[in-house]
Amino acid sequence: MRLPHWLSLTALIAATVLLWSLREVLLLLFAGVVVAMALCTLVGILRERRPMGRSLALVICLGGLLTIFTVILTVVIPPFLEEFAVLLQQLPKAAQTLLGLLMDWIDGISQAIYGADSASNLDELGVSDPSKLVPDGQSIAAGLGSGVLGLLGLAGNVGNAVLRLLFVVAVALMVSVQPQAYRGVGLQLVPSFYRRRAAEVLDRCGQALSSWMVGVLISSVAVSALCGIALSLLGVKLVLANALLAGLLNIIPNVGPTMSTVFPMAVAVLDAPWKSIAVLGAYVVIQNMESYVITPSVMHHQVKLLPGLTLAAQFVFTLMFGPLGLLLALPLAVVFQVVIREVLIHDVLDHWTNSGATP
Repeated sequence: MRLPHWLSLTALIAATVLLWSLREVLLLLFAGVVVAMALCTLVGILRERRPMGRSLALVICLGGLLTIFTVILTVVIPPFLEEFAVLLQQLPKAAQTLLGLLMDWIDGISQAIYGADSASNLDELGVSDPSKLVPDGQSIAAGLGSGVLGLLGLAGNVGNAVLRLLFVVAVALMVSVQPQAYRGVGLQLVPSFYRRRAAEVLDRCGQALSSWMVGVLISSVAVSALCGIALSLLGVKLVLANALLAGLLNIIPNVGPTMSTVFPMAVAVLDAPWKSIAVLGAYVVIQNMESYVITPSVMHHQVKLLPGLTLAAQFVFTLMFGPLGLLLALPLAVVFQVVIREVLIHDVLDHWTNSGATP
């Protein structure tokens, strides 16, 4: 290669290294764009129903969201935090109860196999205390506590998390005020011959994100309501905390529903073991309803992501970007799917011909 080629390659490598070093900032910018897309979607829906200027519609949407946030902060959050604190206190007791049930199950199997004198057989094997076969309650409680603390500390310390949140909100507000201006700036970075096509791809990405966000919001509310009804019918305590957790964690596919099942099962096992099994069955039914009934019904223009691709996206983006990558894995996957389909497949591979092939 000649000197200009080497200089171009060096500049490309330097740009790649720079972008990688700024990956957290770029991810926060993407989060701001996602929030801005949600605001723009609300503004568009409001303007379709009531013709008005964009600025007035944006002010009304922000005022409505602020009112809803204030109501949630003053009415819902205090009892939720109180119940969640009690829920965390119940986890060690639930771990000890599960340990006792497990030891009874091991003892029953041992008696069925070795007879009533199974304790002597265990002594011959060098296990004088069967409870040593599994971790004690304090170890399990410590493990659960560290896991919960790790979950609550995903964004780092409180100050860092607040600064990141303010940055995302600021980016979202700036983009939502003048979306076309920022869209034009982004298109200027694309070669002139491809700008019209890039504008179409950006529109498709926006439509896909809007459809995904509306669908996730409706499905999360439905899951939260169904879980609250199921827990109330089963007589499980701390219904509000568990129902809200189920709705919030429903945003994270695959991982979220599994995590949301642990807490109500831990509360239910303290009342009766059969309740925990009933809770598990109810959550499995609700998640299947969400996957096969609710989500397809509310997403008329649904972005169809295969479960395997969704899980792979969560794994890859979590390794690359950490906990924030896990939270944004699905919108990132939605955007990447649209870009790959429109750019790589339609614009490149569909027009790729072998010029040297014989007719």
